[in-house]
Amino acid sequence: MTTTLPFVNKTLDSWLGAEAEDLLAHQAKISKQMLHLPGPDVVDRFFTLSDRSPQVLRSLQQLYGTGRLANTGYLSILPVDQGIEHSAGASFAPNPIYFDPENIVRLALESGCNAVATTLGVLGSVSRRYAHRIPFLLKINHNELLTYPNQFDQILFASVEQAWNLGAVAVGATIYFGSPESGRQIQEVSRAFARAHELGMATVLWCYLRNNAFKQDRDYHLAADLTGQANHLGVTLEADIIKQKLPEVNGGYRAVAQANGQSYGKTDPRVYTDLTTDHPIDLTRYQVLNCYAGRIGLINSGGASGKSDFADAIRTAVINKRAGGSGLISGRKTFQRPFEEGVALFHAIQDVYLSSDVTIA
Repeated sequence: MTTTLPFVNKTLDSWLGAEAEDLLAHQAKISKQMLHLPGPDVVDRFFTLSDRSPQVLRSLQQLYGTGRLANTGYLSILPVDQGIEHSAGASFAPNPIYFDPENIVRLALESGCNAVATTLGVLGSVSRRYAHRIPFLLKINHNELLTYPNQFDQILFASVEQAWNLGAVAVGATIYFGSPESGRQIQEVSRAFARAHELGMATVLWCYLRNNAFKQDRDYHLAADLTGQANHLGVTLEADIIKQKLPEVNGGYRAVAQANGQSYGKTDPRVYTDLTTDHPIDLTRYQVLNCYAGRIGLINSGGASGKSDFADAIRTAVINKRAGGSGLISGRKTFQRPFEEGVALFHAIQDVYLSSDVTIA
């Protein structure tokens, strides 16, 4: 494929390298006919039939109607909660301009993102300057790493009312599904999302897995069967958008059961024979299938920053789009590099979704 991504001035094939043909020509195990696919009318097709209020529909349309991907059905979001989740030093030392909250919002705005997702303090500090210029997505819970010994628990840092007061169109939250704390987190997020819908805001859920039992011969925190079920729990809580890590493996249920010598959860052999293969597009399509067959949009994570950020981000965007997903959320790959490069990386991701040559598998 000779399609050139203009903001990085290389063809898509060259960015994908040896995987290009496999990723761009793959035919999915599950037919796209089974899915509700992204498009300009996603709010009309998926949400006007739901119990969402007119105010929530307006908020969702604002999210889907902003930035370079406006009215395509796809989302490109900058998330910066790492100052709490990973510590400010670890997150911003590579590029200290982002200690200043205004630069976080500027990066999302100048990159043509649909929204900026970050903390109460960041959005609150610049809300009167920017809340009317780009949709705000307030992340209301976080895991903090200052307590000794380090612990892993998503706790509330902000209220839904604070999100509404500073002009946010959506709230976001994380649940560590599979963790001992997940029961409390599910109840807290369920109440928060219900209140957000009452106030007319959309909801986005980070459906993460966390349990040491998921780390076996491979990291089954990234297993399609387990992340798919996490997604299904997320849409049950009426998340309007699901955020999930890109799957890299499958068979999490079986691996955990075998490693511990006892039964774990429930699955079906047909998940692995009829619904998925080992191909990354099929693994991601299973995640989409668990989001009410695509009625609720799946956005995948851009992952940590490294030496091949542009190639990795473009690869993830191709997989997500071809699987039937709804976009990418990319943080460290963008804000841990010079501002102009961060903008260019966002544009490269967005160009994948704007390209008519990258089709649904």
